[in-house]
Amino acid sequence: MSPSLPPATLPLSQRLLRLAIVLFLFFVSIEWMAESFKLFGSGLTVQLLKLTSNPFTALFVGILTTSIVQSSSATTSMVVALVAAGSLQLPLAVPIIMGANIGTSITNTLVSLAHINRSAEFRRAFAASTVHDIFNLLCILLFFPLELATGVFSRSGLWLAQGLDGMHGLALMSPLKLVIHPVAGGMITQLESILPADTWWHPHAWLSLSLAMILLFGSILFLTNILKSLALHKAETWFEDRLFRSTSRSFLIGLVLTLAVQSSSVTTSLIVPMAGAGLLSLRQIYPYTLGANIGTTITALLAALATQSPLALAIALVHTLFNAAGTVVFLPLRAVPIYLATRLADVSMRSRVIPFAYVLTVFFLIPIAFVFLLE
Repeated sequence: MSPSLPPATLPLSQRLLRLAIVLFLFFVSIEWMAESFKLFGSGLTVQLLKLTSNPFTALFVGILTTSIVQSSSATTSMVVALVAAGSLQLPLAVPIIMGANIGTSITNTLVSLAHINRSAEFRRAFAASTVHDIFNLLCILLFFPLELATGVFSRSGLWLAQGLDGMHGLALMSPLKLVIHPVAGGMITQLESILPADTWWHPHAWLSLSLAMILLFGSILFLTNILKSLALHKAETWFEDRLFRSTSRSFLIGLVLTLAVQSSSVTTSLIVPMAGAGLLSLRQIYPYTLGANIGTTITALLAALATQSPLALAIALVHTLFNAAGTVVFLPLRAVPIYLATRLADVSMRSRVIPFAYVLTVFFLIPIAFVFLLE
């Protein structure tokens, strides 16, 4: 039975307090889920990156690695370390970064699955989450062949890195992660203390992931209902007339919010329940997603500046250039990804199996098949 809507008679302060508590649980569940996935694959992901032998393998390794760790920043950091150590060449590192863009969108797609028992909500939420996937896939289709033919992104990254040589970076601390990371980490520590961590099937990791998913889906159900309640109280008008009034404003909100929390997974996942509740349309969400896509690269760019490593800086710049180029091309052509996301949501309404099959196939089965086929 789904949670009931907060009573309309509740004072605004109580409704906002409920919203703040549920948002906190939502953010903790995303962090907890990401950390749980890392329990399975911290060593595996490094080995995958080291196995990269050609650009095509590198692309699918980037997708698979980031799907496992659920963080493009984590994948980028590992790539930078391997490049700096001489274990990975820059022309192979660039396709991994491109693939990481697809892999990182798995989180918001998983979030949309919490709405699967409510048809109208799920259609809106799934379209809002997969528009990010489709944007990244379109960018790969356009820019990956271009990079293979000309090396435009790797060359541009190296050229800009040389121009920025000697600059000192600014280390940013995410206030959100300062709060939620210790909570999520504490949950995992407690589970590790009561379950063996050295068996091949990782019982603590499976339990941790299961509990994180339960918390995620539960918090989304409550969050959607609270947002629906606020919509009844004219919050929908506030979102439309103030925050997401124009394309540029939606884009800037995505950019600034992602810079603040330093996680595009969090900011793009946050928008999915809003779409499910009917507060925002897909056309309003799309530029927000593109802003978040660029915002998540700027943090890595500032961190790379602090390392004083030209190759680290070049990789971070490639990530920024790639996402910026995608925005320049596909923001004016927004009708294409929006149409494809809508059609995918329509198809997914035919059976509950389809959305789960989509996640499993796009983020895991296809990358695994190509990694072992092309290696």
